[in-house]
Amino acid sequence: MSDRKAEVGGRVIWHDAKGGAHEALVTAVWGPTCINLVFVSGDEKRQDDCGRQIERQTSATHKETQRVHGFYWRFPDEEPNPYVPPVER
Repeated sequence: MSDRKAEVGGRVIWHDAKGGAHEALVTAVWGPTCINLVFVSGDEKRQDDCGRQIERQTSATHKETQRVHGFYWRFPDEEPNPYVPPVER
């Protein structure tokens, strides 16, 4: 990430808890790695009179601070975090 900063209205990629990628727009910036964002729901059944519903994520952290395969944001030109299967205990 170096010295790059997200900006309100800027485009990022949100990775949901299952690692699915969604194009998103930044709605607030809380620091160099923490933002709020909005994206179109991945669930095609979530429709209303205006079309596909949107979802919001608040206090989302950048991929550098979240070392898992999901639940983070990244810039479009950054590679996603690799998938690491869960450890069985």
